[in-house]
Amino acid sequence: MAGMTALPLQQFIASLDQTCLPKIIQVCSGVYFQGSVYEISGSEVSFSTGDLLKVTAIELLSVCCEDIQNQEKFELPINHTGLFKVFPDEMPYNTVEELLSLRPVGLDSCLPFTFTSRSKITLGNLTLGAGKALTVISIERHEGQEDQVRCHVEGQQEVSAEVCIPLSSRGEFYECEGEERFTLQEIMSSPSLQSRKFRYVNTAKCERTLVLSPVYQVHAIMSLRKNVLKFPSSLEVDVVDVTEHCKDVEFVSPLSLTEVFSQPDESFPAVVEILETPSASSMLKCKWLSQLVKFQHLILHQKATLPMVLLSTLRGRKVQQYFMVSQHYGGRFRRRPREFSSVYELYAASIQAPGLRVSVTRNCEEVEEEGLPALSVGEQLEIVRCDRLELPSAGKEKQSVEALLCRRLQDPDDGDDDDDEEEDDGAEKDPGQEETNEVLLPLYMQGHFVEVLRDNKKYKLRDLGREFCLPLDVKVVSRDAELEADPLVGLPCLRIEAAMLEPTLQASFPATPEHCFEIPVQWLSMSMHFTKKALPWPPGEAPRCRVERVTEVTDTFFYEFCKQGDSAAVPPPRPPKQKLSTDKQSKKKSSKAEKDKRQKDKSVSAKQWSDTTLDKKRRPAPPPPANAEDEPPPIVSRKHDVGKAAAGKALPNTYVKMEESMKKVSLCEVAADVDSDHDYELVEDTLSAMMRSAPDAAMFY
Repeated sequence: MAGMTALPLQQFIASLDQTCLPKIIQVCSGVYFQGSVYEISGSEVSFSTGDLLKVTAIELLSVCCEDIQNQEKFELPINHTGLFKVFPDEMPYNTVEELLSLRPVGLDSCLPFTFTSRSKITLGNLTLGAGKALTVISIERHEGQEDQVRCHVEGQQEVSAEVCIPLSSRGEFYECEGEERFTLQEIMSSPSLQSRKFRYVNTAKCERTLVLSPVYQVHAIMSLRKNVLKFPSSLEVDVVDVTEHCKDVEFVSPLSLTEVFSQPDESFPAVVEILETPSASSMLKCKWLSQLVKFQHLILHQKATLPMVLLSTLRGRKVQQYFMVSQHYGGRFRRRPREFSSVYELYAASIQAPGLRVSVTRNCEEVEEEGLPALSVGEQLEIVRCDRLELPSAGKEKQSVEALLCRRLQDPDDGDDDDDEEEDDGAEKDPGQEETNEVLLPLYMQGHFVEVLRDNKKYKLRDLGREFCLPLDVKVVSRDAELEADPLVGLPCLRIEAAMLEPTLQASFPATPEHCFEIPVQWLSMSMHFTKKALPWPPGEAPRCRVERVTEVTDTFFYEFCKQGDSAAVPPPRPPKQKLSTDKQSKKKSSKAEKDKRQKDKSVSAKQWSDTTLDKKRRPAPPPPANAEDEPPPIVSRKHDVGKAAAGKALPNTYVKMEESMKKVSLCEVAADVDSDHDYELVEDTLSAMMRSAPDAAMFY
C-alpha cells in the first residue's frame, strides 16, 4: 500500500514481538512459487500479490547459517548441540560505552571479554600504552558518579593490575576474540548476539565465518481457507503491515457439514453461504441438490439426529430406485408378502420372524441322492427349526447336511374332506401321520416361495419398525398429505432394507423459507460459512415449515451403506459331492463307449452323404410296418434313475422299433455294399423298391 515500507518476510517476522500479535500483513511482491506452488504439511499454498494474512503466532523453527565468503546457506535445528564463538568485528568503536552496548544482556557468559586500544589511555597518573589488552571483569555503577568498567591488565614480568575506565572514555577500540561459547538457543534469545558474526567451534569448520538468522514457523489465517496455515518465514516474499487499515476485515473460515453440525444449538437458525458445492458424483438424487451452487445462501433452521429407513424397489424393475425416508413420514403402509428363491433365505428370515409361513410357487421334483423332497405349487409350509438331514449313500459312511424342518399345512377344505372320508370308512387315525406332515429341506436347495401373511392392517412407518424385523416388503396405500409430490405412491412394492440414525440439517432457501429439506451430514461433501445476515422473517415469528421426508438416493449410496453393515455374513452352504459307486462308473464308461461307437457308425463319406439326400433335403423316415403295435413311447427317466431303468424293462420306442424293422427288411432283400457297413445305401435302395412297386399298390387298391 502507498506510504508503507515493504520488508522481506524474514526480516518482518524476526522484528515481531509475541505480545503485539495478531498482525495483518499484505503480500506486495508478486507470487511466490517453488516449482508451481508451495506445499506445506500436505496442502498446496501459494501467495499472490494482494493476499491478506493474519499472523496469529510465530514459533522458532530453525537457524539459517550463511557463510560470508561463499554465500553458502544451510539450516540447523534450534536444538542443535554445537557451540559458537563470536567473531570480532574489524570496525573500531569510539567509546567504551559503544563497545559494551553490543554485548548480550542477561547472559552469565558475557563477561569477561577483552578489547584493545590503538591509542594510549591516560587515567590520572596512570597511562596505558597502545595495543594493551584490557579484560572487562565487571561494570561499576555508583549513584552520582559515572559508570565505569573494571578491567584486568597484564603487565611485564607477569605483573597484573586492575584499573577502572569510565564508559565515556574516547579512543579507537577494537574487540578481541574471546573464549565465550554460545548455543543456538542463547544466540537467538539475545537481540544483540543475533547481529554478530560467529565461528563454529569445530576444528574442521573453525575458519568459516557465519551469519546466523532465525527461521520462524508462522501461524496465519487467510480468508476462504479452512485451516490455519503454517509456513516458514524464509519465504522470499515482501510484505507490508496493514493492521491499522484492515481492522474490520473479516477472515472467513469454511466449515464442512460435520463442523456445522457440531456447532451449539444456539447458532441456529442462521443464514449461511455456500463456499464449495457438492461433487458431481453425489449420492443423492433430489431437486434441491442442483440449487446448492457457490455463493448461494441457505437458512439452517435446526440440527437433529433423526431415525430413518432405507427403502428399495423391486429388483425386477428396469431401473431400481432407493429412498432414504424419515420415520416421521406421514403415509400409511400395508405389508406385502416376501419372495424367497432358496431355502437358505427362508432360514435367514425365520431367525428374525419365528413361525414364518410360506407357500410354494413352483414345483420341485424329488432327488433322493441329494435329499431334495418333492414340492407342489400351492403347498404351504411353516418353518419349525434348523435340523440335520441324513443323505442316502451307497457306502458305509453316512453323510448329513443342515436342513430346515418345515410342517406342511393342509388347506382347511382338504382337511374337512379327509375327516369326512375317515368317518365314512371308519378308519382310525394313523399315528405316523404327523411325521409325514413334516419335511426336511436342505439349506442348499433352490426353490420358489412366497410369504403367507395373515393381516391386512395399515401401519405407520415407525410402527413397522417396532413390530416387525427387517427386511420387510410393504406398499404405500395412503400418501403423506404434507408432501406436494409423494414419490413413494404408485410403486407396486417397496422393501425396507435397514433402519438408521442419521444426523441432518434442516435447511431451506431464503426465497421460500417454509419449504424445508433435510441435508444428510455424512453423505454430502460441501463447505459453507456463517454470515451475519438477518433471517427473512420478523424476530419471534418463524414460519411453519413443511419438510420433505423422502430423499431419493443413488445405488452408490446403497452399496456404500451396505459396506458399513455386517461384512462377515456367512454364505449359503453348498450341496455335498456325490460319491459314484464302481457299478455306476463302469456303466458310465460302457455308455460312453456305445456313444462313441454310434458316432463312428454314423460317419459317412461325402459321396455317400450326397446319395442319401434329394435336393439338399434329408429324406423323411420310412413309415412303420403294418403289424406295428400301437404302444405309447416310454417316459424318459431322470439321470438319477439310470440304475432303476436298467433294472426294469422299458417299453420300446416306436421310432426305434420302426427303424429296426426297416433294417431287417433291407438286410434280407438288398445286398450289402462291400465297401461300407453303413445303412444309408440300404435305406435308399429300400425306398427305390417301394417307389417301383407304387403302381402295383395303386392298382391293387
